[in-house]
Amino acid sequence: MAGRDTPATTAARNAGVSFTVHEYEHDAKAQSYGMEAAEALGLDPARVFKTLVADLDGTLTVCIVPVAHELDLRSLGKRARMADTAKAERTTGYVAGGISPLGQRRALPTLVDDSALEQETVFVSAGRRGLEIELAPADLVALTKAEVKPVRR
Repeated sequence: MAGRDTPATTAARNAGVSFTVHEYEHDAKAQSYGMEAAEALGLDPARVFKTLVADLDGTLTVCIVPVAHELDLRSLGKRARMADTAKAERTTGYVAGGISPLGQRRALPTLVDDSALEQETVFVSAGRRGLEIELAPADLVALTKAEVKPVRR
């Protein structure tokens, strides 16, 4: 996996979970990084999840939702909003569009949309644009110590 190793893949490997890395040519003009991944890899968008960082009353929280859906901020609380991009990048150690829920510089509280559990495997960013990691939803939840609940709309 030379050249494709990231903190996310290292975290998965160190945890001993089974995973596969998928690489595709990232188009800098893509409007949606998540949908770009689904299309480039020929996947059902229900299996591909985007990693969003929300600000819940000053606490950054990672929200993992299917790429074809939006994050339902109302489900997170009245004052929930999307986190400042620069702050999310500094805190996670990743760049926007490549933020992985795994191997973050500082692990953040994490919410995984309950639809992930309907899939045999899910795809999330492996830590850079054009790189996805496929793993079992239960492993994603365990590695991120996530709470599973509906957070999509």
